[in-house]
Amino acid sequence: MTLTEHLARGRDFARTAGDHAADMFGPLITIGRGLRSHGRWTVKKWNDTPTDKRGPAALAAVAIAAAVALLPYGPLLALLTLMGSAAWVGRDKAPAAEPAPDTTLIKLGAIYTALTPYLVHESDPSPLYNHGGDFKDAFTSWEFDPEGRLTSLDLRYPAYFTDTEPHARARIEHVIHSKAGRSREYRFSWDEETNHLLVSALAPLPTDITAQRFVTTQGELVLGFTDTTSTSRMIPVHQGGGTAHQPPVLWRTGPRSSEPHLLALGTHGHGTSSLLRSIALQVLPYADIVVLDGAGSGEHACLVGRPGVHTVETSLHGALAALEWAANETQRRLDAHNLAKRTGTPPPPDAVRPLWLLLDHPAELSELAQAEERPDPQDLLETPLRHGRTAHVTVVVAEYLDALGRLKPTLRSATRARMVLGPLDPDLAPEALGTALDITPSSHTPPGRGYVRLGNQPPVRIQVPATPDPLDEETPDDQRDAVIALLPHADTRTEAPAAAGEHRLSLAKDVTAQDLAPKDLTSKGPDLGPDLVRDQLAPEAPAERTGEIEQPNAPVLRFR
Repeated sequence: MTLTEHLARGRDFARTAGDHAADMFGPLITIGRGLRSHGRWTVKKWNDTPTDKRGPAALAAVAIAAAVALLPYGPLLALLTLMGSAAWVGRDKAPAAEPAPDTTLIKLGAIYTALTPYLVHESDPSPLYNHGGDFKDAFTSWEFDPEGRLTSLDLRYPAYFTDTEPHARARIEHVIHSKAGRSREYRFSWDEETNHLLVSALAPLPTDITAQRFVTTQGELVLGFTDTTSTSRMIPVHQGGGTAHQPPVLWRTGPRSSEPHLLALGTHGHGTSSLLRSIALQVLPYADIVVLDGAGSGEHACLVGRPGVHTVETSLHGALAALEWAANETQRRLDAHNLAKRTGTPPPPDAVRPLWLLLDHPAELSELAQAEERPDPQDLLETPLRHGRTAHVTVVVAEYLDALGRLKPTLRSATRARMVLGPLDPDLAPEALGTALDITPSSHTPPGRGYVRLGNQPPVRIQVPATPDPLDEETPDDQRDAVIALLPHADTRTEAPAAAGEHRLSLAKDVTAQDLAPKDLTSKGPDLGPDLVRDQLAPEAPAERTGEIEQPNAPVLRFR
């Protein structure tokens, strides 16, 4: 055993012995302290006694001692009395620690004081909020969690407060959120009729839900998950190695949908591209998709060559060709539906099969087109946006929040389903979501966290399922496996591979030879039908296309 170990054992032994000695000799130490106090008192009393009175005092003390000695059990009782008195005097007389102040009362007082300048008027004879007042006059109820954080607060405000103005509300919400703590999200429920404001802390949304097959019907998409108070539906999901029930945010698409198109805004790294991948994986079993990557980052390269994926374009000329084809395809579907209604026959299957256009950062393509004096890709979206609901064409656009002003008015007005991922300034909420946000964001926003508003419904919180790029080296293995398991393959399609290839190669064919002539498809752009080939024609600028992997059983549409 080394010297250091010997010293450590010696210190532990000495510390243990000291603790035992203190426990054993504690009463004796207390009595000794009391006897010393008695001795000091006796010496002080003797010194304070005048000299002419010391003799009688000593005689009286001797007489008392003799009388006690003559009493039965007198010396023993005197000894016990002395020891008891010494123990009482020698006890620890350290003052008790003052009780800690109640932090809940301090926080409530701080909130009341901070709200006073905004909720008081000089002409009010009996103000509800005044400087130096008591918060219990304005706060009716409050709750705190075991950690001392505010979870609920019900307060009153004067009737002359302009609670119908969004800026006045935002100011009060900002003050309360700052004083209550920025680490949590709070919902503010204003009751204008009774002049009450209810502040409720929201629990964190789960972030461990990955991409998977959700229990939904065709046309329903799970955009993410929200609070239990925001929806009445629950679906089973795989979460944390088990199965749980979570409240989803369902987006219903199709001819009867009131929100046929979606606009997702966000900041870099907060999951807009992951949202597009999640949507693509959910709709590929029953729909066809066209993906345009305006940023050219290759975030959607995992979809290249998959069954049901017409094309994944990263260049400007490829995006323009794809959008031109989508506009012609939308018009073709409209003509097919009109013909079916006139003749009383069902529309052909290729006219009712859903088609999804997924655009990632189209504003980048618009700037590039403007620099090259070419058509704006956003202008080619007008037909799918206006008539997509009838033609079974759905448009999903993901763009940066600061690029919202670069989107065309047609695109912004047609996308009635709105989503914002990442931090959101309350002043930008009316422009991004179409209405003011009654939830104050927390200081930390995890990836995929944001707010969604479908149509005229109030905004709700949302957490998008984790759907990372499986080709990214930094993607966790479990999330990569979950995404790869959902990617379609040739043997998982309901139709045969040959039929699927024939369907993709005849996207521009006539519905009927008598009523729909080929000139109807070429009136809005170049004739794409004869130019669509299977693996014979290469793109004009192969250097601008990235991540394309051709498979023998999965022919890919290419645009010239």
